[in-house]
Amino acid sequence: MSQYSIPLKYRRMENLHIVFWLFKDIGWCLFWKPLGIVMIFPTLIISIVIAYRTRQMASELFHNLAITFWISANSYWMISEFMQFDALRVYGWITYKHLALIPFFMGVFCLVYYYAVWQPRHPNEIETM
Repeated sequence: MSQYSIPLKYRRMENLHIVFWLFKDIGWCLFWKPLGIVMIFPTLIISIVIAYRTRQMASELFHNLAITFWISANSYWMISEFMQFDALRVYGWITYKHLALIPFFMGVFCLVYYYAVWQPRHPNEIETM
């Protein structure tokens, strides 16, 4: 049985990423705009770095890309609420908040592609899930 281990410096970065993410969402929940907006940057940057560092392992890469898209969607949604344009209509019944679905669906697409296309074509690849 193969074993996947995360180097300590990467694990520390992932743990710090969670702290930033929580502060971003606390800022959103409490409507503390400066905290929420400032925390977007370290949260998103670290998720991109984590995805880049895991690019050699497809299962890690696709899941980390999905997380990056999730944070992007979540951050846009938060900003749309902070700036009070979330309920404005873009077209028909579609509001600006609905535009957050674009990166959400991009994250879903990453995972669907991984499980439906990539993984079946690479059955011997080590999976970390």
